[in-house]
Amino acid sequence: MKKIYAGLLLPVLLLTYNAFSAPPEIVKLGTIDLDLVETTPIVFKERLYRFEYVRHNYWNNSSGKSFFRFIDHETGEATPSFAAGYHFGSAAVDGDLVIVTGAKAVDGEEVDLFVSRDLEHWDSWNALTLPGYGLFNTSLCKTPEGYTLMFEVGKPEEVAGVRFTARFATSPDLKVWTLTAPECTFDKSRYTAPHCLRWHEGWYYNFYLEEISGSYEQYVVRSRDLIHWDPSPVNPVLKADDSDRTIANQALTAEQRKQIAEAVNLNNSDFDYCEFEGHLVINYSWGNQRGVEFLAEARYEGSESAFLRALFPPAGN
Repeated sequence: MKKIYAGLLLPVLLLTYNAFSAPPEIVKLGTIDLDLVETTPIVFKERLYRFEYVRHNYWNNSSGKSFFRFIDHETGEATPSFAAGYHFGSAAVDGDLVIVTGAKAVDGEEVDLFVSRDLEHWDSWNALTLPGYGLFNTSLCKTPEGYTLMFEVGKPEEVAGVRFTARFATSPDLKVWTLTAPECTFDKSRYTAPHCLRWHEGWYYNFYLEEISGSYEQYVVRSRDLIHWDPSPVNPVLKADDSDRTIANQALTAEQRKQIAEAVNLNNSDFDYCEFEGHLVINYSWGNQRGVEFLAEARYEGSESAFLRALFPPAGN
Protein backbone atom coordinates (compact mmCIF):
# COMPACT_ATOMS: atom_id res chain seq x y z
CA MET A 1 0.00 0.00 0.00
CA LYS A 2 1.17 3.52 -0.75
CA LYS A 3 2.32 5.53 2.26
CA ILE A 4 0.58 8.84 2.81
CA TYR A 5 1.70 11.45 5.37
CA ALA A 6 -0.16 11.31 8.65
CA GLY A 7 2.04 12.95 11.30
CA LEU A 8 2.07 16.58 12.44
CA LEU A 9 4.65 19.23 13.30
CA LEU A 10 5.09 22.61 14.94
CA PRO A 11 1.81 23.53 16.61
CA VAL A 12 0.63 27.10 16.30
CA LEU A 13 -1.84 28.24 18.93
CA LEU A 14 -5.03 29.73 17.61
CA LEU A 15 -6.56 32.14 20.09
CA THR A 16 -9.74 33.96 19.27
CA TYR A 17 -11.64 36.10 21.68
CA ASN A 18 -15.23 37.01 22.21
CA ALA A 19 -16.68 39.73 24.38
CA PHE A 20 -18.82 37.20 26.23
CA SER A 21 -16.57 34.24 26.99
CA ALA A 22 -13.25 32.67 26.04
CA PRO A 23 -13.58 30.04 23.30
CA PRO A 24 -11.88 26.64 23.43
CA GLU A 25 -8.19 26.88 22.54
CA ILE A 26 -7.60 25.11 19.24
CA VAL A 27 -4.01 24.48 18.17
CA LYS A 28 -3.56 24.68 14.41
CA LEU A 29 -0.88 22.16 13.43
CA GLY A 30 -0.68 23.09 9.76
CA THR A 31 -1.20 21.82 6.25
CA ILE A 32 -0.83 18.11 5.51
CA ASP A 33 -2.06 17.83 1.90
CA LEU A 34 -3.42 19.60 -1.15
CA ASP A 35 -6.73 19.17 -3.01
CA LEU A 36 -8.48 17.40 -0.12
CA VAL A 37 -11.52 18.98 1.53
CA GLU A 38 -14.06 16.56 3.04
CA THR A 39 -12.31 14.36 5.61
CA THR A 40 -13.23 12.78 8.96
CA PRO A 41 -10.85 11.63 11.70
CA ILE A 42 -12.10 8.48 13.45
CA VAL A 43 -10.95 5.99 16.06
CA PHE A 44 -11.50 2.38 15.06
CA LYS A 45 -10.26 -0.59 17.08
CA GLU A 46 -8.14 1.80 19.16
CA ARG A 47 -6.32 3.21 16.11
CA LEU A 48 -6.62 6.71 14.70
CA TYR A 49 -7.57 7.01 11.02
CA ARG A 50 -8.51 9.79 8.65
CA PHE A 51 -11.35 9.18 6.22
CA GLU A 52 -10.77 10.99 2.92
CA TYR A 53 -13.03 11.85 0.01
CA VAL A 54 -10.48 11.91 -2.81
CA ARG A 55 -11.70 14.04 -5.68
CA HIS A 56 -11.06 13.16 -9.30
CA ASN A 57 -8.60 16.07 -9.61
CA TYR A 58 -6.58 15.29 -6.47
CA TRP A 59 -2.90 15.74 -7.30
CA ASN A 60 -2.08 12.08 -6.60
CA ASN A 61 -5.18 10.49 -8.16
CA SER A 62 -4.53 8.98 -11.59
CA SER A 63 -7.77 7.00 -11.74
CA GLY A 64 -9.83 9.83 -13.19
CA LYS A 65 -12.60 9.09 -10.66
CA SER A 66 -13.36 10.18 -7.13
CA PHE A 67 -13.21 7.57 -4.37
CA PHE A 68 -13.11 7.07 -0.60
CA ARG A 69 -10.29 5.70 1.57
CA PHE A 70 -8.86 5.74 5.09
CA ILE A 71 -5.34 6.75 6.15
CA ASP A 72 -3.71 5.23 9.23
CA HIS A 73 -2.65 8.30 11.21
CA GLU A 74 0.45 6.65 12.68
CA THR A 75 1.83 4.77 9.69
CA GLY A 76 0.43 6.77 6.79
CA GLU A 77 -0.79 3.58 5.12
CA ALA A 78 -3.86 3.89 2.90
CA THR A 79 -6.63 1.30 3.00
CA PRO A 80 -7.98 -0.09 -0.27
CA SER A 81 -10.12 2.55 -1.97
CA PHE A 82 -13.87 2.06 -2.37
CA ALA A 83 -17.00 3.91 -3.54
CA ALA A 84 -15.56 4.92 -6.90
CA GLY A 85 -17.46 7.84 -8.36
CA TYR A 86 -19.07 8.87 -5.07
CA HIS A 87 -18.76 12.33 -3.53
CA PHE A 88 -18.93 14.33 -0.28
CA GLY A 89 -18.24 11.40 2.01
CA SER A 90 -18.18 11.35 5.79
CA ALA A 91 -17.44 8.61 8.32
CA ALA A 92 -18.68 7.54 11.75
CA VAL A 93 -17.97 4.63 14.09
CA ASP A 94 -20.48 2.62 16.10
CA GLY A 95 -18.68 -0.05 18.09
CA ASP A 96 -16.94 -2.37 15.63
CA LEU A 97 -18.84 -0.92 12.65
CA VAL A 98 -17.53 1.87 10.42
CA ILE A 99 -20.27 3.76 8.58
CA VAL A 100 -19.58 5.95 5.57
CA THR A 101 -22.17 8.14 3.87
CA GLY A 102 -21.78 9.64 0.43
CA ALA A 103 -23.66 11.31 -2.41
CA LYS A 104 -23.97 9.21 -5.54
CA ALA A 105 -23.54 12.32 -7.71
CA VAL A 106 -22.66 15.97 -7.23
CA ASP A 107 -25.96 17.84 -6.93
CA GLY A 108 -27.68 14.47 -7.26
CA GLU A 109 -30.71 12.83 -5.66
CA GLU A 110 -29.25 9.87 -3.73
CA VAL A 111 -27.25 9.24 -0.58
CA ASP A 112 -25.84 5.75 -0.04
CA LEU A 113 -24.31 4.04 2.99
CA PHE A 114 -21.18 1.88 3.14
CA VAL A 115 -20.46 -0.26 6.22
CA SER A 116 -17.44 -2.34 7.19
CA ARG A 117 -15.90 -4.14 10.14
CA ASP A 118 -12.35 -4.19 8.76
CA LEU A 119 -11.96 -1.16 6.42
CA GLU A 120 -11.44 -3.52 3.49
CA HIS A 121 -14.75 -5.27 2.82
CA TRP A 122 -17.77 -3.02 2.38
CA ASP A 123 -21.50 -3.58 2.16
CA SER A 124 -23.57 -0.76 0.70
CA TRP A 125 -27.17 0.25 0.15
CA ASN A 126 -29.28 3.28 -0.58
CA ALA A 127 -30.31 5.47 2.34
CA LEU A 128 -32.12 8.32 0.59
CA THR A 129 -33.54 8.87 -2.88
CA LEU A 130 -35.09 12.33 -3.15
CA PRO A 131 -36.31 13.17 -6.67
CA GLY A 132 -35.74 16.79 -7.57
CA TYR A 133 -33.21 17.39 -4.79
CA GLY A 134 -29.58 18.45 -5.17
CA LEU A 135 -27.49 16.77 -2.46
CA PHE A 136 -23.95 17.53 -1.31
CA ASN A 137 -22.23 17.11 2.09
CA THR A 138 -23.33 14.38 4.51
CA SER A 139 -22.67 13.69 8.19
CA LEU A 140 -24.06 10.92 10.41
CA CYS A 141 -24.17 10.57 14.19
CA LYS A 142 -25.39 7.99 16.69
CA THR A 143 -28.27 8.89 19.02
CA PRO A 144 -30.13 6.98 21.76
CA GLU A 145 -32.92 6.28 19.25
CA GLY A 146 -30.64 5.12 16.43
CA TYR A 147 -28.95 7.37 13.87
CA THR A 148 -29.41 10.85 12.45
CA LEU A 149 -28.11 11.87 9.03
CA MET A 150 -27.53 15.51 8.13
CA PHE A 151 -27.36 16.24 4.42
CA GLU A 152 -26.73 19.42 2.49
CA VAL A 153 -29.44 20.57 0.08
CA GLY A 154 -28.99 22.90 -2.89
CA LYS A 155 -32.46 22.43 -4.37
CA PRO A 156 -35.46 22.55 -4.67
CA GLU A 157 -35.75 26.16 -3.57
CA GLU A 158 -38.77 25.48 -1.37
CA VAL A 159 -36.64 23.07 0.66
CA ALA A 160 -33.23 24.71 0.48
CA GLY A 161 -34.11 28.38 0.46
CA VAL A 162 -30.67 29.93 0.02
CA ARG A 163 -28.54 27.10 -1.38
CA PHE A 164 -26.57 24.73 0.85
CA THR A 165 -28.92 24.16 3.75
CA ALA A 166 -29.01 21.32 6.30
CA ARG A 167 -31.87 18.78 6.27
CA PHE A 168 -32.13 15.63 8.33
CA ALA A 169 -33.26 12.00 8.27
CA THR A 170 -33.39 9.40 11.03
CA SER A 171 -33.11 5.61 11.19
CA PRO A 172 -33.36 3.00 13.95
CA ASP A 173 -31.12 0.52 12.13
CA LEU A 174 -29.24 2.22 9.22
CA LYS A 175 -31.59 0.46 6.79
CA VAL A 176 -34.91 2.32 6.97
CA TRP A 177 -34.60 6.10 6.77
CA THR A 178 -37.31 8.69 7.41
CA LEU A 179 -37.12 12.37 6.59
CA THR A 180 -37.69 14.60 9.58
CA ALA A 181 -40.42 17.25 9.51
CA PRO A 182 -39.90 20.06 6.96
CA GLU A 183 -39.19 22.56 9.73
CA CYS A 184 -36.14 20.52 10.78
CA THR A 185 -33.57 22.57 8.89
CA PHE A 186 -30.74 25.07 9.23
CA ASP A 187 -30.85 27.74 7.78
CA LYS A 188 -32.93 28.53 4.69
CA SER A 189 -32.53 32.29 5.09
CA ARG A 190 -28.79 32.54 4.27
CA TYR A 191 -25.66 30.60 3.30
CA THR A 192 -25.03 28.03 6.08
CA ALA A 193 -23.30 25.07 4.42
CA PRO A 194 -23.36 22.13 6.91
CA HIS A 195 -20.28 19.98 7.55
CA CYS A 196 -20.37 18.04 10.80
CA LEU A 197 -23.21 16.77 13.01
CA ARG A 198 -22.75 15.48 16.56
CA TRP A 199 -25.18 14.37 19.26
CA HIS A 200 -24.06 14.82 22.87
CA GLU A 201 -26.02 14.80 26.12
CA GLY A 202 -29.36 15.66 24.57
CA TRP A 203 -28.13 18.22 22.04
CA TYR A 204 -27.41 18.14 18.32
CA TYR A 205 -24.36 20.21 17.33
CA ASN A 206 -24.15 21.43 13.73
CA PHE A 207 -20.75 22.75 12.62
CA TYR A 208 -21.39 24.79 9.48
CA LEU A 209 -19.87 27.45 7.24
CA GLU A 210 -20.91 31.08 7.65
CA GLU A 211 -20.12 33.72 5.02
CA ILE A 212 -18.75 36.86 6.68
CA SER A 213 -17.98 39.84 4.40
CA GLY A 214 -16.62 37.70 1.60
CA SER A 215 -14.75 35.22 3.81
CA TYR A 216 -15.95 31.91 5.23
CA GLU A 217 -15.74 30.94 8.90
CA GLN A 218 -16.58 27.78 10.79
CA TYR A 219 -19.52 28.31 13.16
CA VAL A 220 -21.55 26.02 15.39
CA VAL A 221 -25.18 25.96 16.52
CA ARG A 222 -27.00 23.45 18.70
CA SER A 223 -30.57 22.18 19.01
CA ARG A 224 -32.59 19.65 20.96
CA ASP A 225 -35.19 19.16 18.20
CA LEU A 226 -33.44 20.08 14.89
CA ILE A 227 -35.87 23.00 14.60
CA HIS A 228 -34.82 25.62 17.16
CA TRP A 229 -31.10 26.43 17.01
CA ASP A 230 -28.89 28.36 19.43
CA PRO A 231 -25.62 29.86 18.16
CA SER A 232 -22.46 29.53 20.22
CA PRO A 233 -21.61 32.79 22.01
CA VAL A 234 -17.93 32.24 21.13
CA ASN A 235 -18.33 31.77 17.36
CA PRO A 236 -16.40 31.44 15.12
CA VAL A 237 -14.93 28.05 15.94
CA LEU A 238 -12.24 28.53 13.27
CA LYS A 239 -11.31 31.33 10.87
CA ALA A 240 -8.56 31.73 8.29
CA ASP A 241 -5.14 33.02 9.35
CA ASP A 242 -1.51 32.58 8.36
CA SER A 243 -1.00 29.61 10.69
CA ASP A 244 -3.02 27.55 8.19
CA ARG A 245 0.06 27.70 5.95
CA THR A 246 2.37 26.02 8.48
CA ILE A 247 3.97 22.99 6.84
CA ALA A 248 3.01 19.93 8.90
CA ASN A 249 4.01 17.36 6.29
CA GLN A 250 7.69 17.27 5.47
CA ALA A 251 6.97 15.13 2.39
CA LEU A 252 5.37 18.07 0.60
CA THR A 253 7.45 19.11 -2.39
CA ALA A 254 9.00 22.52 -2.98
CA GLU A 255 6.34 23.25 -5.61
CA GLN A 256 3.54 22.25 -3.23
CA ARG A 257 5.02 24.46 -0.51
CA LYS A 258 5.11 27.33 -2.98
CA GLN A 259 1.42 26.77 -3.75
CA ILE A 260 0.65 26.85 -0.04
CA ALA A 261 2.64 30.04 0.52
CA GLU A 262 1.02 31.89 -2.40
CA ALA A 263 -2.57 30.64 -2.09
CA VAL A 264 -5.48 32.92 -1.33
CA ASN A 265 -6.81 32.06 2.14
CA LEU A 266 -10.27 33.31 3.03
CA ASN A 267 -11.81 30.10 4.28
CA ASN A 268 -11.74 27.58 7.15
CA SER A 269 -14.34 24.94 6.32
CA ASP A 270 -15.28 21.26 6.44
CA PHE A 271 -14.50 20.96 10.13
CA ASP A 272 -14.67 17.47 11.64
CA TYR A 273 -13.15 15.84 14.69
CA CYS A 274 -12.82 12.80 16.94
CA GLU A 275 -11.62 12.23 20.48
CA PHE A 276 -8.40 10.23 20.81
CA GLU A 277 -6.31 9.61 23.94
CA GLY A 278 -7.72 12.57 25.84
CA HIS A 279 -7.67 15.20 23.09
CA LEU A 280 -9.56 16.08 19.92
CA VAL A 281 -8.03 15.49 16.49
CA ILE A 282 -9.51 18.06 14.10
CA ASN A 283 -9.36 18.21 10.31
CA TYR A 284 -10.43 21.22 8.25
CA SER A 285 -9.92 22.76 4.83
CA TRP A 286 -8.57 26.20 3.96
CA GLY A 287 -8.12 28.10 0.70
CA ASN A 288 -10.21 30.26 -1.60
CA GLN A 289 -13.51 28.29 -1.32
CA ARG A 290 -13.46 28.09 -5.11
CA GLY A 291 -11.52 24.88 -5.72
CA VAL A 292 -7.97 25.78 -4.60
CA GLU A 293 -8.05 24.16 -1.19
CA PHE A 294 -5.73 22.52 1.31
CA LEU A 295 -6.17 19.98 4.12
CA ALA A 296 -4.99 20.96 7.59
CA GLU A 297 -5.06 19.44 11.04
CA ALA A 298 -5.60 20.94 14.48
CA ARG A 299 -5.84 19.78 18.08
CA TYR A 300 -7.84 20.58 21.19
CA GLU A 301 -6.39 19.46 24.54
CA GLY A 302 -9.41 17.98 26.25
CA SER A 303 -12.42 15.74 25.80
CA GLU A 304 -15.35 16.21 23.45
CA SER A 305 -17.50 17.08 26.46
CA ALA A 306 -15.09 19.82 27.54
CA PHE A 307 -14.88 21.17 24.00
CA LEU A 308 -18.64 21.41 23.60
CA ARG A 309 -19.04 22.97 27.05
CA ALA A 310 -16.50 25.61 26.09
CA LEU A 311 -18.48 26.36 22.93
CA PHE A 312 -21.69 26.68 24.96
CA PRO A 313 -20.64 27.75 28.46
CA PRO A 314 -23.31 27.62 31.17
CA ALA A 315 -25.13 30.88 31.75
CA GLY A 316 -23.30 33.08 34.22
CA ASN A 317 -19.80 31.85 33.32
